[in-house]
Amino acid sequence: MKAMILAAGLGERMRPLTDHCPKPLLTAADKPLIDYHLEKLAAAGFADVVVNSAWLSEQLCDYLGRGERYGLQISHSVESEPLETAGGIINALPLLGSEPFLLINGDVFCDVDFGDFLSCRPQSAELLMVENPPHHPDGDFSLSADGKLSESGSPRYTFAGISVWQPACFAGLAAGRRPLKPIMQHLMSQGSLRGRLHSGRWWDIGTPQRLAELDAYLRSA
Repeated sequence: MKAMILAAGLGERMRPLTDHCPKPLLTAADKPLIDYHLEKLAAAGFADVVVNSAWLSEQLCDYLGRGERYGLQISHSVESEPLETAGGIINALPLLGSEPFLLINGDVFCDVDFGDFLSCRPQSAELLMVENPPHHPDGDFSLSADGKLSESGSPRYTFAGISVWQPACFAGLAAGRRPLKPIMQHLMSQGSLRGRLHSGRWWDIGTPQRLAELDAYLRSA
């Protein structure tokens, strides 16, 4: 299984920290955020990782190289402008191949074992869900006892920004800017979007304050 790390965002909510640094290279406990993902992927047995980039992409590409120091093969999908999540995936499909792939938001931190996803073969996609954080109390989707996700019902949980996708979910979609949520909604209407609940640690590193909280946690762990 290949993995893809979404790293093309502008990081607007993180300014001024991201004025001259792409968000994946911001540090927590003196380590760039993207290194936590890459080291965990290598430890879990992944070998091939695709990283997309747009804002200050040269910095990110130069820093990561081809992944030798992580024990990985990193392929870069550079976007001339941010294409949003689904658009970035569509742009990277030639690098991802025909098998299911693990998709990871570059701006989350989670203690889930990425190795748990290696055998995941969803009908369409399977999303990692977490308890709703204070900044997102209403959650995103409900999760049924049999693992199906829906926009209605309860209990509701928050999408952790970690998921496994079949490339066929994006087949035939036009290139360009495209968000991921409408694709999720379409799959939910077909009853094929599934989820699993993670009860461990998770951060959405969307603001300088949350980055500082993660930094404090990692230094005290």
